[in-house]
Amino acid sequence: MNILEELSPLLAAEAGAEAHAAGIEAADLEQGVWLRLLERTRRAGPPAEPAAWLRTAVRTEARDARRRARREVPYDQAGAPAPGRPYAGPYATARTGPESEVESEVLAAEERRALRAAVRRLPGRCPRLLGALLSKTDPTYREIAGELGISQGSLGPVRSRCLGCLRRMLTAEVAAPDPWGKER
Repeated sequence: MNILEELSPLLAAEAGAEAHAAGIEAADLEQGVWLRLLERTRRAGPPAEPAAWLRTAVRTEARDARRRARREVPYDQAGAPAPGRPYAGPYATARTGPESEVESEVLAAEERRALRAAVRRLPGRCPRLLGALLSKTDPTYREIAGELGISQGSLGPVRSRCLGCLRRMLTAEVAAPDPWGKER
């Protein structure tokens, strides 16, 4: 019996047990583990203890899937709600009815206010740059560069640094400090 036939039932059981907690389909988890096995076999040959290796690989693949799920944000939840649609931000609740619509609008407005306040606290020319980029008039990079007195080629890197600073600032405000007083 070859290694695939030998490990298939064990992999199906392990993937079925870990998939729900990882938030992915068991078949996707199995496919990821088979790929790991193929890569490992090409690099270092088959594992000495296939069953133990497989259990470890399933858990590793599930952990990686959970990490990916935490980092990925669906596009429709990233922005403000469309008119007539309920708020879908991080403070959304599962309420329905007329009060939930008002509450959704209030929460969305609060989120926008907090974001604008954070942008105003950014250092240097970041507030002006991000304000220009998010302007309702939708200016071109050339117009923004002329307005701010920056070369057009440096707008992208400066924008990237400003967004990174804003991301760190907002993360620090939201993250709870750990027991030693340091922020995550």
